[in-house]
Amino acid sequence: MLRRLRAPWRSRYVRGETENSGGCIFCRIAESAEDRKNFVLFKSEMCLVVLNRFPYINGHIMLMPKRHIESFSDLLPEEFLQINRLIVESEKALKSGLGAIGINGGWNQGGCAGAGVDGHLHVHMLPRWPGDTNFLTTVAE
Repeated sequence: MLRRLRAPWRSRYVRGETENSGGCIFCRIAESAEDRKNFVLFKSEMCLVVLNRFPYINGHIMLMPKRHIESFSDLLPEEFLQINRLIVESEKALKSGLGAIGINGGWNQGGCAGAGVDGHLHVHMLPRWPGDTNFLTTVAE
């Protein structure tokens, strides 16, 4: 049985040593012009796609509305369409660009559900390959 997953690139995050200038990190990224520094892969009119700074696996991306909202039920119809189009396009990109055979995806709403950034809706997409660490052993024991 797996007792410990070694992901040294996540150590700073787990120890709480990440930069926190106050406010919502996703709002700061959405408003910033420093896309490369913020790992922004794509910006649409209302949403963006970013590489996770503390990924569970290489290629771990997050999709989010630019607007600070907490849940899917808060999305405007246009935002709902854009984020879902980006999910489809991101799936294609992970498969063609990284050769992903499978993809784990999901979101955590609220701190009690495991949201690392509570209050700003975001969707995780993680590319998967045969023989890599199973998603459940990555997030649970």
